[in-house]
Amino acid sequence: MKVNTDLHLHSKYSMASSGKMELPMIAREASKKGMELLGTADCTHPKWLEEIKKVSISNEEIRVDGIYFIPTTEIEDNKRVHHLLILPSISKAEELAERIAPYGNLEADGRPNVRLDGSEIAEIARDIGALVGPCHAFTPWTALYGYHDSLQSCYGDLTDYVSFIELGLSADSDYADRIKELHSLTFLSNSDAHSPSINKLAREFTQFEVPEITFDGLKKAILREQGFKATLNVGFFPDEGKYNRSACIKCFTQYPLLGAVENNWHCPICGGTIKKGVFDRVNELADFKEPKHPDHRPPYLHLIPLAEIIQMALGHAGVQTKGVKATWNTLVERFGNEVEALIYSKPEDLKIVDERIEKAILAFRNGDVIIHPGGGGQYGWLELPENLKERKKEGKLELEKETGLERKKIPISLEGKKSRYLEQISFSDLDMTKSAKESDIKPEQKAEETVKEETEKKESEKEESDNSKGQSSLFDF
Repeated sequence: MKVNTDLHLHSKYSMASSGKMELPMIAREASKKGMELLGTADCTHPKWLEEIKKVSISNEEIRVDGIYFIPTTEIEDNKRVHHLLILPSISKAEELAERIAPYGNLEADGRPNVRLDGSEIAEIARDIGALVGPCHAFTPWTALYGYHDSLQSCYGDLTDYVSFIELGLSADSDYADRIKELHSLTFLSNSDAHSPSINKLAREFTQFEVPEITFDGLKKAILREQGFKATLNVGFFPDEGKYNRSACIKCFTQYPLLGAVENNWHCPICGGTIKKGVFDRVNELADFKEPKHPDHRPPYLHLIPLAEIIQMALGHAGVQTKGVKATWNTLVERFGNEVEALIYSKPEDLKIVDERIEKAILAFRNGDVIIHPGGGGQYGWLELPENLKERKKEGKLELEKETGLERKKIPISLEGKKSRYLEQISFSDLDMTKSAKESDIKPEQKAEETVKEETEKKESEKEESDNSKGQSSLFDF
């Protein structure tokens, strides 16, 4: 069976996380997104582990409203590298907490900082039967390749035990498969969500073919045993990531690698530090000029959350506006969840919404987008070709005002060019197209929906504020 998974997120006990990151809320929102299996996150935090126990069915089964959970946690080592651990059971989470407690304060943060190196963390993972791998492996902060030049440098004698890497928002399979040592590993795409917002949770995810939705089933897929494996990675265009290009972390001016070196990694404009981006870091580490994908590597589908596509198409200020949320709800109710609406819906079935949204979804499926890369901690941004033409009529000044970016601050952007991802994978090749059930939206249902939207308006505004605050962390990769 195929399952959609998001194995790296955070609870309300993690730094800079929304207070709404509780298991029932996470499960409800994950269902709307089309996920079936999630990581619990933060399973070594004492209070969060107690909440996990309360909803668990058994030591090895955690399920909330039909959504399965597997114990997971992110751990920061003594060199600030982050590691993702996927555990077999609640008792093993307790054992992990006991093993690392002498080396850090587990109550201080859901993502503990411990006085252990990567090899010691991997050794503990092996001892308790957990899977381990680096989180957002390429980003310049708190990541494997931010502080090491190889897996061996980080994990030492336990390198062979590492079974996966998490790509992060600023990288994809094309980036990672230029590095030979990563060819044997499974690539994970996860959200690292600190908020249950519709554009944060499951914004990146991995689809697996598994024998069953259990730790053992997932383990077989990650280790590619008995024919089980990852079948699809879904995530951002890496250029969108906030650390994709080398840039000043203060004013976000981007620099080519040579320019950064010539300026000794200090911005001549504002004096801030220039942080090396994933694009340049991969070029340094690469064994191949072009990616060489091993036979087991699944396709990588470049998409952004449905709510953000709707926002772009309608020209709204954010994803929490009434118009965006109403349209998102219409599509989710029509197709069952976001994955079905965004990836598998037939073009003719999308005509239930504004034509601009239909065209935008199809444009993303084809990779027909214009990308302005991010860097230095500022996200990149995307445009649809039609939108670009409309904005040009309003003049360059209006475009800069609307985007909040000055052109001199993105000198190596792809302005005016289509994405390098034009050869997006064929949706027919996914072999998962499903027939959506026909559902007529009756007038009385629309009226009820309108009333519901009005009564939830204040809550939505509060949610937007809460989510914004919860995503302000430096570690939102």
